[in-house]
Amino acid sequence: MARLAVAAQARGLPVAVGYADCGTYGALDAACARLGLRRLPGLHCYDLLAGPSKVSALFEAEPGTYLLTDFLVRSFRRSVLAELGLDRYPELWPDYFGQYRRLVWLAQSRDAWLESEALEVAAMFGLPLTVVATGTARLEQELEALLAGAAQPRSLRAATRAGITSARSPMTA
Repeated sequence: MARLAVAAQARGLPVAVGYADCGTYGALDAACARLGLRRLPGLHCYDLLAGPSKVSALFEAEPGTYLLTDFLVRSFRRSVLAELGLDRYPELWPDYFGQYRRLVWLAQSRDAWLESEALEVAAMFGLPLTVVATGTARLEQELEALLAGAAQPRSLRAATRAGITSARSPMTA
């Protein structure tokens, strides 16, 4: 992110970071602070979709809640099963997911195929599926606010002082 941001700033483009923290444990915020950038608010995409109070309420009601987004529903086999090796070592499922008691899909868009996939994921967990229709309105509002407030680019010299000097295209990353 930092290399791409610096490259865009060097070309005179305004830059905003379209990510929530999503498990960087503050590293994303530190990079944004060094570069004078704003990012989408929230600890994770769930906050952007459902709102932090709704997400908190879901976890308070059932601490053993596993959240899905449309992206996770679409990519569960690849981004979860394959990445964790559960496609090769299914006996590890209880170690990874045995503590969950509820599966909640924060549905941005509902169609028959996505719903079918979400139900298949729920079946893998052996849990019923709870659907919370979030839509994309909250995400769209946050994106609009982020883009409206995007800081004008800082000089390349400022970015260089921040210790970030090279840029790679996202196509070659």
